Amino acid sequence: MHVEQVMRKLLKLHSGVQGFGVTQLFVWKMEFHALFVCMSLSFACVDAVVFKDCGSLVGKVVAVDVNPCPKEPCELHKGQSYTVNVTFNSNVESQTSKAVVHGIIAGIPVPFPIPVDDGCKSGIVCPIDKKSYSYVNQLLVKPEYPSIKLVVKWELLDDNGKDFFCVLIPVQISN
Repeated sequence: MHVEQVMRKLLKLHSGVQGFGVTQLFVWKMEFHALFVCMSLSFACVDAVVFKDCGSLVGKVVAVDVNPCPKEPCELHKGQSYTVNVTFNSNVESQTSKAVVHGIIAGIPVPFPIPVDDGCKSGIVCPIDKKSYSYVNQLLVKPEYPSIKLVVKWELLDDNGKDFFCVLIPVQISN
């Protein structure tokens, strides 16, 4: 069914309303198109990245998005903040969750502090049940970080220290 057909049906349903007519139909059509464009742009701004699952023991990763990340490996500029969104399915129940992030440089994991490591404050409502979740956090690339290619290892742990998810994301830190 086309937008015009939907609007005409709505017009017929509300034909008894005073002042309702072609002008209102036009306004509704424009509002619908504006909503559609806004939704389309919001999806276009999310950049799904190629990742490697590094041992999600009690969950399954559905998607990993880094915004902005227009090309791969994700180029992270010093002094900027990036949004990391991991959609995953939990296979267990847990009262808490904790994020742990490392930069893997020459095979050596180096702790990478994030402002909020409590997963229950990062888009997840705790307690965690056996369902789908969207974990969202910020990654600040500090100016003192070296310009280097590395792999970011991002984990979200349950009450028992097992990974809801563990993902490896290749990145390039640059000026």
